Amino acid sequence: MADKIATREAYGNALAEFGDIYDIVVLDADLAEATKTLIFKKKFPHRFFDCGIAEGNMVTVAAGLAASGLIPFASSFAMFAAGRAFEQIRNAIGYPHLNVKIGATHAGISVGEDGATHQCNEDLATMRVIPGMTIINPADAVEARAAVEAAIKYKGPVYLRFGRLAVPVLFDKETYKMELGKGIVMADGKDAAIFATGIMVNIALEARELLKNDGIDAAVINIHTIKPIDKNLIVRYAKSTGAIVTAEEHNIVNGFGSAVCEVVAENCPVPVMRVGINDSFGRSGKVPPLLEMYGLTPTNITANVKKAINLKR
Repeated sequence: MADKIATREAYGNALAEFGDIYDIVVLDADLAEATKTLIFKKKFPHRFFDCGIAEGNMVTVAAGLAASGLIPFASSFAMFAAGRAFEQIRNAIGYPHLNVKIGATHAGISVGEDGATHQCNEDLATMRVIPGMTIINPADAVEARAAVEAAIKYKGPVYLRFGRLAVPVLFDKETYKMELGKGIVMADGKDAAIFATGIMVNIALEARELLKNDGIDAAVINIHTIKPIDKNLIVRYAKSTGAIVTAEEHNIVNGFGSAVCEVVAENCPVPVMRVGINDSFGRSGKVPPLLEMYGLTPTNITANVKKAINLKR
């Protein structure tokens, strides 16, 4: 059985690792233990800034540090980073296209017991509409580490989405390579294509195995970069399979599925079914029952693949 590591844990370790190589500084909003930036703080105390419970101020400070030539990572829960600090991210980082990286942890329904107020299922939507914002949503710990280095090397604002839940490690650290804006084909298939992001990549792979029992050969594609999205790969599988399902731990309204639909509608119209939070708020609870309740399961992906195939012309 694959090891399970939370992507937020990998984020904290990556910051500490790459702090030896790159001129990065880290800011947090009184959540360093939870976001795992505490790992960086212990190693580089003079390059860490706790801005307190003032996310908007933290983002503005990060903008100033970026304007001074540093590479700042501003970290908080996704709900606070993409929610409370949206105006500052838009105006102080996005508009001048500053080199700030936003490390948003505890995203999605898998925050669990913290409940609806902390389960951010809207951040991809808010960040996606900011011009020039790059969005990365890694599927596992190896990809999360690679995402941090890719963000450091990229000059411009980046929103990195990490989770609280420990998830299976899918990739090998020694061989994995991340290319921003390029999806990864996890498994090929001819009958339908499942485009997944974040924790839903592993769940999509499980759905693929279930579909085999019904004689359905489904491709699974990991889209770690939601913006800019891999248009060529989406069009390629739209043409070759004629049926697409998207899977995300986010509201289906203006999220990852919407981004895929935009590409499909403009380039190769085929049936698309979206699996995600169906335009509702979360609730407090253990993660497995929550995933079941909100349909973030292999069986629901399987059902939607069949629906998409039945809609083929």
